[in-house]
Amino acid sequence: MKDLHSFGWYAARIAPHLPKKAFKPAPARLLGGLAYLLVTIASFFTIIFFDLNIWLNLLISIILGSSFAGMGFLGHEILHGTVVRKPWLRDLLGAIAFWPLTTGPRLWRKWHNMNHHLHTQDEEHDPDAWPSLQKFKKSRFLKWIYKIPFFIRAVAAFAFLAVTFTLHSIHMFWTYLKDFNPKKRPAVWLEAVLPWATWLGLLAWIGFGKWFFAFLLPLLIANFIVMCYISTNHRLNPLVPVNDPLANSLSVVTPKWVDVLHFNFSYHTEHHLFPGMNPKYYPMVKKHIKQMWPERYHEMNFGRALIALFKTPRVYYENHELGDPYRGSLFGSLGNGLDPKNIKARILKPEKE
Repeated sequence: MKDLHSFGWYAARIAPHLPKKAFKPAPARLLGGLAYLLVTIASFFTIIFFDLNIWLNLLISIILGSSFAGMGFLGHEILHGTVVRKPWLRDLLGAIAFWPLTTGPRLWRKWHNMNHHLHTQDEEHDPDAWPSLQKFKKSRFLKWIYKIPFFIRAVAAFAFLAVTFTLHSIHMFWTYLKDFNPKKRPAVWLEAVLPWATWLGLLAWIGFGKWFFAFLLPLLIANFIVMCYISTNHRLNPLVPVNDPLANSLSVVTPKWVDVLHFNFSYHTEHHLFPGMNPKYYPMVKKHIKQMWPERYHEMNFGRALIALFKTPRVYYENHELGDPYRGSLFGSLGNGLDPKNIKARILKPEKE
């Protein structure tokens, strides 16, 4: 936890080694979004107007869910201003990209760009950070959850990823609505209501059977894909007093074709250093990080990171260890003793009510 530096400190040392075009808007990235949009429309048309067997509908749902997730990754990029710079166009395109995930662009920029990015892994100010032992003791719900046997709890947590993004988005809406200027709140409400009105209108039109394959199941699949990334972004890292991306973020390693489909979302440490950069250049940023601070950089095979998440609890003990309060087991975090290839716990006296 020593020698932490801000993201600006790192960025200032890497930026001189990067081409200027890396920081210019890249509207060509929208071609990927157009491809996803066309696939989505074609899939809707097929499910709605043809009576297919369950297996074909299931296959199309998987394609739709993957497309929803891909559009969400592009929406994340658009709303950071890396694709277009005009605010009205940025928000319009971001709204379209996030439409399947039912998240409005103004809410996303407040929740993600302003709060999460500026206060990453700060327990009090990062809306995506997991709680410390002190917060755990004040939550009846968490106390109840952690009394469930670990394996059952871990399996349930992974299954819950299929709804987590949607539920967290709704929670963020109610959390941050009051922070918007009263004159802008109607627009925030409209951005929240219109997507749901669209999908519920589709339900009324085509009936639950087709709607299940056209929207509900794809939404669950998209949630799961998106949350597998989001879960690995920071949940194995410590809580930190300084927003240091090399300490509080993890980049995962995926096949090149997956990076293409997901707009390089796997390069998460790089993203926190340069959120306004064209993600096409994140491999270049990664190269410079590993040259300058190889001992501080965290990267892991995507599958191994998910396994590490499955094997560790999510309550922070003294900010740098992950603990299971009632069982007294403590695991290190990245940079603080966690070995993903050999995950072991040390035992403390379990917490009592």
